[in-house]
Amino acid sequence: MENQTERKCVATGEIKPLDELLRFVKTPDSRLVPDFNKKIEGRGLYVSNSKTLLKQALAKNLFVKSIHLFLKIPADFEEQVESLLCKKGLDWVNLARKAGALVTGFEKVKASIVKNKAAFVIVATDVADDGSQKIEAIAQNLEILKVYERKDLDAALNKENTVYVAVLKSDIASKVLEHVKRYQTFLEN
Repeated sequence: MENQTERKCVATGEIKPLDELLRFVKTPDSRLVPDFNKKIEGRGLYVSNSKTLLKQALAKNLFVKSIHLFLKIPADFEEQVESLLCKKGLDWVNLARKAGALVTGFEKVKASIVKNKAAFVIVATDVADDGSQKIEAIAQNLEILKVYERKDLDAALNKENTVYVAVLKSDIASKVLEHVKRYQTFLEN
């Protein structure tokens, strides 16, 4: 019987846990579509959570080769996947805001860190180095993610000039971290 928690990456041939893979599905009309929520019925195809490996799988036509069937894959598929992963992470950041488990602004983020209320911190990638270093000095052992630009955080949180975000220790923090790190891992690998 097939193990339900691991799948084979079409790019590397490695068997990996599902949480390290991106799932795609061949639809009945032969389109390849992302299925990161794992809810679409159809033949699942998996690639390691890596922009480089997705690019390789597309360039070498590995999705088609792995199932021996024709697939319609849009020219901007890689950009669509990146955009979806970015949006999903930002959606979870916004859910944390709605749940009251998020603070923004240097002083509020600093206070949440000092009071040991922050689970992790997100710092905009386009922040000045001195501001980033100040938060890093305060945070010490706290995880700091730098993956979104200020404009992305502004749009997600319906705010202006969002540079520092602390996700507070809460039930939702682990899900936010999971999705933001998934996007970060995609970009870095």
